[in-house]
Amino acid sequence: MATSKGLRYGLILAGTFALAQPAWALFGVGELNTRVQALQQRVDAIDARLVKIEAALQDKQQMLDLLREMDALKAELAKLRGQSEVQAHQLDTLGKRQNDLYADLDQRIADLAKAAKPVEPAVPASASPQLDSMDESRSYEAALAQFREANYPAAIVAFNGFLKAYPNSTLASNAQYWIGYSYFVLKDYKTSLAQQQKLLAAYPASNKVPDALFNIAANQLALNEPASARKTLQDIVAKYPGTQAATLAERRLAELK
Repeated sequence: MATSKGLRYGLILAGTFALAQPAWALFGVGELNTRVQALQQRVDAIDARLVKIEAALQDKQQMLDLLREMDALKAELAKLRGQSEVQAHQLDTLGKRQNDLYADLDQRIADLAKAAKPVEPAVPASASPQLDSMDESRSYEAALAQFREANYPAAIVAFNGFLKAYPNSTLASNAQYWIGYSYFVLKDYKTSLAQQQKLLAAYPASNKVPDALFNIAANQLALNEPASARKTLQDIVAKYPGTQAATLAERRLAELK
């Protein structure tokens, strides 16, 4: 009897001890290690994905920063080109005025040599071309000022008005270029492309042709036409070597490879 009670007591103690064991003792060390390894693998996989996502986000942000910087540089370059054109036009206008004055003076001296009495100076004949030249210059500079102030819709209207008033101006091709470039800045790429093509057709000998072609290539890229853009850039390099447009075209071709 005592032995039976002792046996039961021993079994109870053994059961109690078994219930008190931790979970790892019940499942076994090997199984627990397997679960830990599986969890660690999942953690490692998630960490790797997070690293890739962070790297992608960082690259995207850097790309956005570069694009913003590029747009700012393009705008600054356009302003500088505009200022340069204004100064060049002013010098050209002054040169023409001076030539007109010399021509008028020569004519007066010739008339005085032929006649014994003074002649009335032909003021209207010499003043009219000068006034027209001044009005032309002011009209172009006013349109360019709108562009430099980033008021692109107003610049388009002003340059179109200039072309209507002075279709034979030496600055007509320049005005046409800035119309196309204004549409490009406004992201109306199809209209910008058409306006620059209009420049090529109307002013094939203009020194603005290389710049117009480069703007055409930029529009083609924006319209997802990389093959056409590459062909345009190659034409610039081949036909207009040594120009700034050719230098920029070579860089862009290297980026497209």
